[in-house]
Amino acid sequence: MTAPSESPWLVHGGTAASLDRTTGCPVGRERESDEVRDRLGDPAGPRLVLVRGERGAGRSAFLHALGERLRAEGTPVLAVGCVPGDDARPLLLALRLVMALEEHLSGPAHQRAAKPVTEALHAAERRDGTAMAALLRAALARSAPVVVELDDLHLADADSLAVLRGTDFARVPSPVRLLASAVGRGERSARCRNGHGAAPDAAGAAAGKGRTPPHHGLGALEQQGDMPRAHTIVLSRLGPDETTAVVARRLRATPDSGLSRRVRELTHGVPGAIDALLTGWTREGAIRVADGHAFIGVRTPTPVLPDGDRFVGALDALSEPCRVVAGALSILWPLGGQAAELITAATGLSAETVGDAIRELTDAEIVDVGPGSGAAAAGGWTFTVALTAHAVRERLGPLERSRLSATAVEAVWAARDAAGIASETGPPVVTLSDEADAVAYLADRVAEAGHLVDRDRAVLELTAAAKRLHPDSEGRGVLRWCRAVGNLVERPQDRVPALQRYAKAAYQAGDYRTARTIAESILRNLADVLGPHALQDTANLFTAATANDSDWRALSRLATAEWWDELRLPGLVPVTGRALALCGLARWREALDLLARTEEVWATDVRGRVKPDYFRAVAEMVLGRPERFRRALALSEAPNLGVEHVYALATTMFDELLSGRDLHAAEDLSAAQGLAPGRLPPHSVFLRRHLQGRWDEALEPARWMLANNRIHTPAADGCLIPARTAEILLARGRTTSARRLLDSVRDRGEGRPQYSLDAVEAEVQRVLGDPDGAEKTLRRGLDAADAHGHVAGVDELWAALAEVYAERGHTGAALTSLERLERISDRTGSGRTRLRFLLASARVLRQDSPGTARDGLREAVDLARSRSQPFETAVTLVAAADAGAGPPTLLHEAYELFGRTGSALARFRTRAAMREAGITVPGRARATAENERLLATLIAEGLTNRQIATVLRLSEDAVANRLSRLFARTGLRSRTEVVTAVLTGPADRRLALEPWSSSSAAHLV
Repeated sequence: MTAPSESPWLVHGGTAASLDRTTGCPVGRERESDEVRDRLGDPAGPRLVLVRGERGAGRSAFLHALGERLRAEGTPVLAVGCVPGDDARPLLLALRLVMALEEHLSGPAHQRAAKPVTEALHAAERRDGTAMAALLRAALARSAPVVVELDDLHLADADSLAVLRGTDFARVPSPVRLLASAVGRGERSARCRNGHGAAPDAAGAAAGKGRTPPHHGLGALEQQGDMPRAHTIVLSRLGPDETTAVVARRLRATPDSGLSRRVRELTHGVPGAIDALLTGWTREGAIRVADGHAFIGVRTPTPVLPDGDRFVGALDALSEPCRVVAGALSILWPLGGQAAELITAATGLSAETVGDAIRELTDAEIVDVGPGSGAAAAGGWTFTVALTAHAVRERLGPLERSRLSATAVEAVWAARDAAGIASETGPPVVTLSDEADAVAYLADRVAEAGHLVDRDRAVLELTAAAKRLHPDSEGRGVLRWCRAVGNLVERPQDRVPALQRYAKAAYQAGDYRTARTIAESILRNLADVLGPHALQDTANLFTAATANDSDWRALSRLATAEWWDELRLPGLVPVTGRALALCGLARWREALDLLARTEEVWATDVRGRVKPDYFRAVAEMVLGRPERFRRALALSEAPNLGVEHVYALATTMFDELLSGRDLHAAEDLSAAQGLAPGRLPPHSVFLRRHLQGRWDEALEPARWMLANNRIHTPAADGCLIPARTAEILLARGRTTSARRLLDSVRDRGEGRPQYSLDAVEAEVQRVLGDPDGAEKTLRRGLDAADAHGHVAGVDELWAALAEVYAERGHTGAALTSLERLERISDRTGSGRTRLRFLLASARVLRQDSPGTARDGLREAVDLARSRSQPFETAVTLVAAADAGAGPPTLLHEAYELFGRTGSALARFRTRAAMREAGITVPGRARATAENERLLATLIAEGLTNRQIATVLRLSEDAVANRLSRLFARTGLRSRTEVVTAVLTGPADRRLALEPWSSSSAAHLV
C-alpha cells in the first residue's frame, strides 16, 4: 500500500491548498445548534425561533445544517426561503408559507383539498392581508408536526411581514415550529465578542439622534409585543480559536500562526468573509500545504473581493455619495475623527453630504463607529470587515488613491509639525492601536502619494519606516517602501544608495531575482557613485542572492576572474564576490588559495577585511581547522562596523555553530551580541529549537520554509533545514515522509556534497532494515565530501558507517571507520564529534572489549548531559543503559526526554527496553494509545506489515495482532480508513490520541 497521492506530504515547495465545502454544523455554532434543537423539540418551548446575525454571519448555512440535523433525527422540515426581489411582490412569503403547510396536512391524504391554496392565490392577487392571515392560521391549525425554515426574512415583502406580525402563534393550536433568519446585529456582548466593532448605541450616537434603524424583517417580528414565547439566537462573530478551526476545516490542514493571524485581521471572525478570503487565496495558489499544515507568505497580497461578493454588493446598492465617501474612508479611516473633515476637503462634497453618507454606511453595517468612543468626532470610524476596506481601496483609480494618500500624509505631517515632533522620529498621529501598524500605514500612504507630497521628506519618512520595522518579519511593507524610495530620488548620489537598500530588502524578503537584478545593475552601471565598501556589500549581496536562487551555473561564472574583469571595480570587490561564490560551490580549497594570493588587496582596512576574513575562517573550519573561526566569534571588529553588519555576521556565525550542534556556544554568542529571539530569521529559529528539543515549535518555521522554497541558510552546510526536519519526522515514525522530503531537496548532478542529507537518508534505510542501502548512501556522501575536502560534518557519516559495519559483523571495516572518526575528533575538538565517537565505539567494541565500551559510554553520558540537547542526551542514556554502563533507571530519564521532543518511535523502543529490564512503564493507558497512534502513523506512511515489523523490531504476527486490535477498538475497517483518520488528526477521535506534541507529553512523564 502507498500513501494517497493527494495527501499533503512534507516536500520542498509544498502543495497548493484547495477548499473543502462539505456541509455540516458550521464551526463555532455547536452551542447555538444544540440550543435551537432543544427549544424546537420542547412541547412547552417557543413556537418561533429567530436566528439573526450580521452580513456574512452564516445564518443560511446555520439554518440548512440545523434542518439536515433535524431531518436525520426524524423531524419533518419544510424550507421556505426568501430571495432578492421578493419585497416587490406583496404577500408572496405568506402565500408560500400557506402552500407549504397545506402540503403537510395532518390526517388522510383524501381529506386534503386545493381550496385553501386557491383562496390564498386570490388573496395575494387582491393584496388582502386579512384573508391571507386567516388562511395562514387555518393552515397552521391543520398542519402535521413540522419545522418550517424561513430563511433571509429581511428580503420578504412588507405585507407578508405584517401578516406574520399579526399572527398570534402562541394562541393558534398547532404543532408547527417556525425557524426564521434575517440580517440583524446582536447586543454588544455578541457584536463585540471578538473585540471588533461597536455597540449599536454607540453607532447610533455617532450617526445622529433620532435616526430610524434599517428595516429588517427580523426587526419587525422581534418588536411584536404579543409574542412572549418567541426566542432569539444571535450568531456572533467567531473568536480566534473558532476562526482558526474554520480555516482548518476549509483547507483540511492546520493553519500556521501567520495564516491564522492574517485571516483574523482581515475578516474579524465573520464566516462569510473568511470563506471569501480563502477562496481568493486558493484561486491564486497562494496558500501552500506542507505536512498537513497550511502557510502563506508574509508578503502575499490580500485578494480583492469580486463584484458579485455580498460585502461589495452591499456597498454597490447604496447611493453614489456613499460609494465616494466609502472609498475615501478606506484610506483615511485611521486618522480618527478628522477623517470626515478630510473627506470633505478631498472629495468636494459638503460636510452635510459626507455626514449623511457615513450614517447610511453605518445603517448598512458597512462601517462602525471607531472603538473607544461613542462620538464620531473622537473615535472616527472603522469598516466592519477589513477585507471590505481593502476591496474598496483597491477599486479606486491610481490617481484617486494617490490624491487621498497625499491628503492623509499632509494631515499627519501637519499634526506632527504642530506638536513639534520630528517627522521621522516620532510615531505617526493615527488612531491605530499598534505602533508598528501605524508606522506601516503612514509609510504606505507616503509611497502611494508619490510625487504629490514633498519628495525629500517622503524619502526620509520611508527610509525611517524601513529601518524601524526591519527585518519586517510580519511583512508590513519594507520592500514596498524601499521600491518607492528608488522611484522618488533623482540625484545619482542618492539614487544608488536607495537602490542598494531596495536590493537588500528584496534579498531579505526572499525575492532573490530582484535582488540579483538590482545589485548587478549597480555593479555594472553605477559603480562610480559608491565607495569600495558599499560596492563590496553589493557584490556580496549579488553573489549570495545568486546562490540562494539556486542558479549554480551563474554562480560558477561568478567564481571566475573573467566575469569580474568585465567590470571596473576596486580590487577588494571582485575578490570578495569570487571568494563567496567559491564557498557557495563548496570549492573551499580554491577559496583559500584565492584569499591567500590576494590578501594584500582585501586586508587593507578593518571594514574591508571582515567578509573575506570570515570566508577564510569558514573555509578552514570546513576543512578541519576551526581555530580561526573560533577566534572570529569574539567579533573584535564590531566597534568598527555598523549595527547592520554586526547583526548579519553574528547571525551567520550563530547558524554555523548550530550547524555543528554546539548549542551552548551559539547561546553565548547570541547573548554577547544581543540577538533577540524575535529578530532571528526563520532558519535560525528552527535550528535553535531543534537542538533545544522544542520540536513542535521547530516544525512550524521548517514547514513554512519548505512550503515557500526558503530553505537556504548562511551556514556552510546548505542542507540543514531539510536534513534536520527529516530527523524529526523519522524520530516520530514518519519514514516515508522523511525520505520524500530528502528526495525533494536534493541537487542532482551539481556535485556539491550533501552529507547531512546522506546521514539522515542512511538512518532511514537502517530503520527500514536496509543496511546495504545505508552503506551505499554513507559511502556516496563520504566520497563527495572527500572530493571537496570536507571534514566538518562528516563525522556523522563515519560514525553511522562504523555502526553499520559492526551490525553486519564487519569488525575490521568498523574499526577503520572508527579510526577516521577519532582523527576528526582530535583534529576539530568538537564535543558533538567526540560524543559520536564514544557512541560508535561502544557499538563496535561491545563484544570484544565490553569494559572499554562501558567506560566510553560513561564519559558519553557526562558529555551529553553537559551539552543540554534532549534528544542527543536520550539516545546516549539508552545506549549506556543497554550496555550496562549505568543503572536501568537511565531508561526512565531517556523516556522522559524522548517524550519532551515527541519522538514516538524512540519512545516505543524505549518502552520495550524498559519492559525487558523489568522497569514499570508509566501511564499504561497512555502508552497503549501511543502504540496505536504510532502503528497508525506507520500505516499512513505506506509501510507493509513486514516493514512495520522491522521498524518496531517485532514479528509480523505481532504486528498483525496489533493491527487487528486497532481495527476492533476504533471501528476502522481498512488501512485506507486508518490513513484518513491519521490525516484528519483531531477531527477523527477514533484513534483516541491527537498527533504527538511535547505539550501532550507534559503530563505523561
